[in-house]
Parts: sequence; C-alpha cells; structure tokens
Amino acid sequence: MPSLGHEERLWRQRILVVAGVDEAGVGPLAGPVVAGAVIFRPEEAHVGVRDSKELSANQRGQLYELITERALATGVGLAEVEEIDRLNIYQATLLAMRRAVEALAVRPHHLLVDGRGPSPVAEIGCTRLVGGDRTSVSIAAASILAKVTRDRILCEYEARYPGYGFARHKGYATAQHLEALRRLGASPVHRTSFVPVATLKLGGLFTKP
Repeated sequence: MPSLGHEERLWRQRILVVAGVDEAGVGPLAGPVVAGAVIFRPEEAHVGVRDSKELSANQRGQLYELITERALATGVGLAEVEEIDRLNIYQATLLAMRRAVEALAVRPHHLLVDGRGPSPVAEIGCTRLVGGDRTSVSIAAASILAKVTRDRILCEYEARYPGYGFARHKGYATAQHLEALRRLGASPVHRTSFVPVATLKLGGLFTKP
C-alpha cells in the first residue's frame, strides 16, 4: 500500500512542493505513452490511492476525480506514436514525463519518479523509486491519472479505427489484437517500430495514414 514516507522525508527537509510522476503505456503496440504528475499539499495527501494496476476501471475513475479535486496541482503529458517511433520508447517516456511536469500549475521543487533513470526535467531534483507506484502516494496518484487518461484515448480509437478492439485490450499485444493486425493491417495509431507491427509493415500489410 502506498504511503507518504518518501514525501514526508522531503517535507521534513522543507522541500514542500513534491511531485509524483509515473507513466502508462510503455508496452502496447498502439497509442501514445502517457505520463501523470501530481502535487499534494501535506495536509491533503490522504486520498486512499493505490497502485493503478490493483484497481478496477471504475475505482480508477473515482480516484481520478478525487485526485484532481484534492491535489494542489495535476499535469498530464503525452508522447505520440510518431515520437515513439522516431525517438524510441524510453526517450518518448521521458518526454511525456517532462510534459506532465511542465503542465503543472505549480512548479515542483523535487520529483518522485517511478522506475530507474535520469530526472525527466534536468533542472529539478529527482528521486527515482523502483516500484514507486506501490510505495509513494504521489506516484500512485500520478499512475492513476496516466492510466485513466490513456484508457480514455484508446476507447476513442475504438470508434475511429473499428475492428481492432482498442477499448478492450488498450493496445496491448493480446491474441485478439494480433489477429486483428493480421487481418486488417496496422492503423495510423500503431507503433511501427514495435516488432509485431514492423513485421506487418515489412510484409506489405501496413496501412499508411
């Protein structure tokens, strides 16, 4: 269960504006990678958040509304499919995180970021936490923002690109998704740098925008 341990350590050092940052959508074959950033006031950080992967879609939606209502600031950033294919997924994820932090109405003094690697914003101090969405309330909240935002985007793709089942698998490489790719070819929102999609492109099934 996420706690405020990491945040409280910084608050005791008078680093009071702490943003949790996390992403959703590194692994799928389609759609953007989305990052969330959340800053809580010390007195309003108890909103009952958990790792987004442990929650149902309905629970995530409810917490999304609570987080955006209670937080001092929230931000969401995207890296689109074209950027993923051009930069690679790692660099695109850092870009989405930087955009999420830049979207905050309040500039943070320190970042708590899930996973390993450099700070997504070089001029802001950063603590990287492997499994941070399971240990930090701020990161868990950012994970929920990112996941809900991305799921909503993929549900919109369902209507724009029928037949792929985006609303069900959210772009992940399920058997249903792979079968649809073989049958329909790739859509404009598929990541052509990812192996299953690149294989179709080389085989002549790729559908250009």
